[in-house]
Order: sequence, then structure tokens, then C-alpha cells
Amino acid sequence: MHGDICDRELIDRLLAEHQPRAIVHFAAESHVDRSIHGPGDFIRTNVNGTFTLLEAARGHWMGLDAEAKAAFRFHHVSTDEVYGSLGPTDPAFSETKTYEPNSPYSASKAASDHLVRAWHHTYGLPVTTSNCSNNYGPYHFPEKLIPLMIANALAGKPLPVYGDGQQIRDWLYVTDHCSAIRAILQAGKPGEVYNVGGWNEKPNIEIVHTLCALLDELKPDAAGSYSRLITYVTDRPGHDRRYAIDARKIERELGWRPAETFETGIRKTVEWYLANQDWVAHVQSGAYRDWLDKNYAGRS
Repeated sequence: MHGDICDRELIDRLLAEHQPRAIVHFAAESHVDRSIHGPGDFIRTNVNGTFTLLEAARGHWMGLDAEAKAAFRFHHVSTDEVYGSLGPTDPAFSETKTYEPNSPYSASKAASDHLVRAWHHTYGLPVTTSNCSNNYGPYHFPEKLIPLMIANALAGKPLPVYGDGQQIRDWLYVTDHCSAIRAILQAGKPGEVYNVGGWNEKPNIEIVHTLCALLDELKPDAAGSYSRLITYVTDRPGHDRRYAIDARKIERELGWRPAETFETGIRKTVEWYLANQDWVAHVQSGAYRDWLDKNYAGRS
């Protein structure tokens, strides 16, 4: 069902109709660059939308019988960006790391995390939260780094790399993220937070060079290596330098570890995009092209 998570009437109707045993809250505005240009959308969706879902879930949960009430879960999907930025030798983010969001996006997600925590402690709503690192894989919308680089390379367009390209992120293959959420739903303790990471810290420029090498192998360009298209552009404001996830808690308590290495996951990702160019073309609408022009125009 396509709908607005701020539409309380719609959510109440869906909960009454489907009687779910769990709500998994993925819905969010999630692109830092977009949050810089238009923070209001992020406050509405990520803060007000989470509040609306929590209140609807609380009303639904309160009406359940004792057995269903005990089994119900509200799982909130969040991000490592709420923890702020790390120095080169700082320890990875643990679940007890102080929140220090640095962008409108991460601030809106931090606010939503706090709401979820409060609804558990104040009302007893059985919630869990996961803070994950950068996801990648099939169906990734091409405003994000990996699919943007693949799409631009295949089109012979510049591959825009912010600043010096040494911003470090941890990368998590999307199906590993899904398996982690299943593990949390199955055995996670209400009120707990679980950090989910891929154990793959890499600078952005290394990601771009890896993509170019895979494309050189899988779809060679007669004009030469795709790395010739790499273009350094002005960094975005407040760009966090490093994120890293300490995912030992979810492994220790729930037995979860990622199945994919970065090497296996990134190859699967490139192969998927090469095999699904029609999907990419479909989502690259006029609105998407306008967004690229807005965000990257003037970055020299």
C-alpha cells in the first residue's frame, strides 16, 4: 500500500485491517545532500512520521489480547550517522556512543531514535532499534554513491567525488541488513539498540576505483578505463569524515554476522545494474535529472 506515514487515518485503517504482529519502520528521507537543500521534508517524514507511526502502533498494541501484546514488536531502522564523525584512530560506534548528528538528515534520524526510545520507556511499547552503516545492492536509487557512479560511468559522464575522496564509510550489503532485522525481530530484546555493520571500512575514492575496475572487466569501454572519468568536486557542507560500526553486540547476543564480503557484494551489485538498465532508465525521471543539476551544478 502506497501511503504517507504522516497520515494517521490511513495507518489506523491498515493496522485494523491487517492486524500485524510487527511494524518495521524503514520509511525515511535518507539522502544527506537532499537534506541540505530541503531540510523541511526530513523533519516532516523522519520526525513527524515516526511520531505518527508510534502513536498508531501504541493504539493498535493496546487493543491486543495479552498473548498478541507480548509478541508485538515495533522495529525502528536508523543509521550510524546519528553518532557523528570519527577521527582516523577513534574506536567504531558502539550502541552507547553519544549522539552527535551533523546534518539535517542525521539530526532528524536522531530525533526519531529518541522518540522510539521514549515511547518504550514511557508507554511500554515493545520497540527495538537498529543503527546500520551504508547499504548497497540491487534497486539502490541512483542518487547515492555506488549506483550514481555506475550510471554515470556507463553514460560516459564524470564521476563526481567530493573533496579528496578520503571520507570513510562502512558498507553493508542490503540482504545482510535484511537478515539482521529478521534476527532482531526474532530474538531482539525490547528496548535494545543493535548496531548493524558490514565490517567493510573503505574510503569513497577506493569504492569508485573498485567500481571502475569491475566495469572495465564486465563492460569494457573502447575509450579506455572508466577511471578516466573520475572528477574531484567541491565537498558538501559539514561532510563527516569517517563512520565505523562496532557490530559485536548483535553477533554476541543474536548470532548475526554479514554473509557477504565487500568483494562479493559489490560484484553482485555491478552485475545487477548491468542486467537491469531498463529499471535504472525508468527511475531516472525528469525530477531526478533536475536534482542532479541542482546538487552538482557549480561544483568544480
